[in-house]
Amino acid sequence: MPVEEFAFKSLILISRWRNRERDRRSRLRRYWVHPLTSARFTEGAFEVLYPELRKYPDTFYNYFRMSMVTFDNLLERDSPRLCRQDTTFRRSVSPTERLMLTIRFMATGDSFTSLHYHYRLGISTISTIVKETCKVLWEELHEEFIPTPNREKWLEIEKKFYEVCQFPHCIGAVDRKHIRIIKPPGTGSEFFNYKKYFLIVLMAIADAEYRFVAVDVGAYGRTNDSMVFKNSFMGRRVYNHEFDFPPPQPLPGTDGPPMPYVLVGDEAFKMSGNLIKPYSSRDLDVSRRTFNYRLTRARRMVECTFGILVSEWRVLSKPIQLKIETVDEVVKCGVVLHNFLRSKEPLLIEQILEDSEVRSITSFGPRSSVAVAAMRDKFAAYFSSPAGRLAWQDHYI
Repeated sequence: MPVEEFAFKSLILISRWRNRERDRRSRLRRYWVHPLTSARFTEGAFEVLYPELRKYPDTFYNYFRMSMVTFDNLLERDSPRLCRQDTTFRRSVSPTERLMLTIRFMATGDSFTSLHYHYRLGISTISTIVKETCKVLWEELHEEFIPTPNREKWLEIEKKFYEVCQFPHCIGAVDRKHIRIIKPPGTGSEFFNYKKYFLIVLMAIADAEYRFVAVDVGAYGRTNDSMVFKNSFMGRRVYNHEFDFPPPQPLPGTDGPPMPYVLVGDEAFKMSGNLIKPYSSRDLDVSRRTFNYRLTRARRMVECTFGILVSEWRVLSKPIQLKIETVDEVVKCGVVLHNFLRSKEPLLIEQILEDSEVRSITSFGPRSSVAVAAMRDKFAAYFSSPAGRLAWQDHYI
């Protein structure tokens, strides 16, 4: 390199370094704590609003999506892990304020900037609190409220499905929920879905009481729903017969051959010995239309469960602009809080977003084996037989 060119490039680098130093010095910190943030202990939402909310139970429920008794129980469970130590320079954010802030974020989906002005906390502080609190809630609650089902639990679920939906041997409804996100940097098209937006997939099995039995969070949006389920830990356990499902038994009112206990899903899933889906819309006879109607009544339980989940935690109804690992923690927190609330408080009838009409089936899912298709035919024949027929089902097919 010629000496003149080397000297010229050196001068450019020195000039850039001096400019950066000048800019850095011009941006010297004006405040140790911003005056807006320093007013947290006198004007922040926790200091001002929280004591007032506790005077009015209805308003408290509207703000937190749960009663005071439930909130206090949740705080008591998680307070040890939410507690932080005060320092000489700053007072830590209390467990109550951490939980209040996180629940409010989950219930509204407000941006961290909006919560910054409301709670008088720094944006980075709010981000850290939400992520840590969501993780703590999942870790402390999921073993009790989303445990791995054993054989007795599956039989309890089947009994409730038969009571509510009149679908025998149904041990759960499986479906997926698309959680919209803002494109994470550097991910290309990994999370871009055919619906033309970015998302992750929440795959879940639900029971007839609008509770989640098993969940899998975080699959890429570009992956089709059948592959998401097949590749998930939950799906592998279903297809490999690793769940402790009850052994096959004859259908109620019959002495016929033993039939397996099954999950019900829509046309996107691949059938197996423990998962069935509706017939396609082509060449349907009365027996198959009846089967589709009866199956859809059972499968609708998971759709209603997703509807209740989103109506409670509105953050899941908006595109989430967080790091992808934080999005996973937020979704898991919403799921476990949903089950926690179902065990503590009665479900309001207006929260059940049911649709009385059976959706038409126009697409075709993965093809299944002859043996599994024959098993589905036996269910269809049962629903049209005297033992399994409902007096009013003919009005809806």
